[in-house]
Amino acid sequence: MSQTLASTPPATAVRRFFRRLWDDPESRSTLIGLLGVLIIHLLLWLIAPELLRIDHVAVGTRPHATPREFSIELAPDTFTKPTPPPQPFKFVETNPDAPVNEPDKTTNFAAQSQQVAQEKATPDGRSDRPATEGKKDFESAQILSGQLAKPMEALPTPPAVETPPMQATVAAPRAEQNPLPGFEKTEGENKQSYGSNVARIPDVSRPVPERVEGAKDVPLIEGMTATQPAIDPQRPRPRPTITKQPQVRPAVLAENRFGTSNIGNIAVDARWSNYGSYLQRMIDTVQIEWERILITRKTYPPSGTTVTVKFVLDSEGRIARIIDVHNQSTESAAAACVSGITERAPYGPWSSDMKAMLGDQQEMTFTFYYQ
Repeated sequence: MSQTLASTPPATAVRRFFRRLWDDPESRSTLIGLLGVLIIHLLLWLIAPELLRIDHVAVGTRPHATPREFSIELAPDTFTKPTPPPQPFKFVETNPDAPVNEPDKTTNFAAQSQQVAQEKATPDGRSDRPATEGKKDFESAQILSGQLAKPMEALPTPPAVETPPMQATVAAPRAEQNPLPGFEKTEGENKQSYGSNVARIPDVSRPVPERVEGAKDVPLIEGMTATQPAIDPQRPRPRPTITKQPQVRPAVLAENRFGTSNIGNIAVDARWSNYGSYLQRMIDTVQIEWERILITRKTYPPSGTTVTVKFVLDSEGRIARIIDVHNQSTESAAAACVSGITERAPYGPWSSDMKAMLGDQQEMTFTFYYQ
């Protein structure tokens, strides 16, 4: 008896292998994972060429494409660095006694042209304003303080004298007096005749019997005495002087320690303009009216207080409206400030260049200081 062993086909062996793997739970999960990995790689292999395809760009124009024209216009300042806006011009009050000299470069304008200077130079000073002593952290448009009224001759008061000297009485000097010259003389052979000599008679008002020694050309006033002023040798009288003050408004100066190296009468860098002259006249007028109101109303505000008035001035010099009054003093003090601005209006029409620069109206702010 013989036995024949038939060989198993490969496909059957593979199916049996996968069946055994499928029947085992652990082997089945491993088989599912491997199949998933194979499917994912197959999909990537098929889809990747479509995703990474780069179309060829034709050099020539497509036959069916319609050409389009457009223009690009760039703003002039697109690629340029923006420049900061120019500093606004600032009004300053100048020294009327300083010489007229136009500065090289300044942003200040005033009633006259001046170049910065001061009596004592500041080493390496480059400021457009002279060195001044005043309040710290304070802005001021003035460089010196004075009075608007013209200076009057003033005699300083001498010190009090405990025992003033008595005035000395001096007699008038004695005048020289000469008697009338003349004589009678008889000459000749005839003893009955007489002769005389002619002599010059001095101009005297009265006969003088005897000669008196004295001063010549002295008025003949009897009983006249002269007095000498009472002078104390220990305390001589002071010489008459004239009080010299600049004819400018009283000011509250700001402290400036920088100064300038230019030596001369104190001045500030500023250029003349019609607007500067107009403002200076207006400010001086308001100052005089404000002081007159305070004296007339007998208003005595607290020292160290301020009143700020903001208003609009039109091209005819009229006060169009009062915008705001910031009062840090009494009500009467604020009323005096507003009246000082409004009661002397209008201040005169603007010039053509002022209208071109300012328009029809200009907002202004005046600050009044009570010291």
